[in-house]
Amino acid sequence: MADTSHKRHIAKTITWRIVGTIDTIILSWIISGDPYIGLKIGMAEVVTKMLFYYLHERAWFKINLSKDGKILESRKRHIAKTFTWRIIGTMDTMLIAWIVSGNPLTGLKIGFAEVITKMILYYFHERIWYKLNFGLTKRNNN
Repeated sequence: MADTSHKRHIAKTITWRIVGTIDTIILSWIISGDPYIGLKIGMAEVVTKMLFYYLHERAWFKINLSKDGKILESRKRHIAKTFTWRIIGTMDTMLIAWIVSGNPLTGLKIGFAEVITKMILYYFHERIWYKLNFGLTKRNNN
């Protein structure tokens, strides 16, 4: 049986990147006061975030948090994934915002602002994908 999870993880990567980039552009624009800085930051992180997100998704796929032989696909798992992804994503955004704006304080402000918005958006993104069967050969119903 072929592993179709790669297709699912790529699709999740793309949909999350669209949501995340829009959020980053808006926050960066508001914080910097410059729509072009917002666009530059948002566009610069598209590639890095897609790579990091795909690797994060693959790592979580391989993590065996199980109970009685069943992988736990629960709200707790989604919350844990939300926090681990947010740490990676925020560090990436802070660094890119600092480089693009030339101001480390701008990078910190954008990074801290997105912690809240991105965690909320990511949690709902995970819940939506949990309900979809796209790219799954079978689903463990816990």
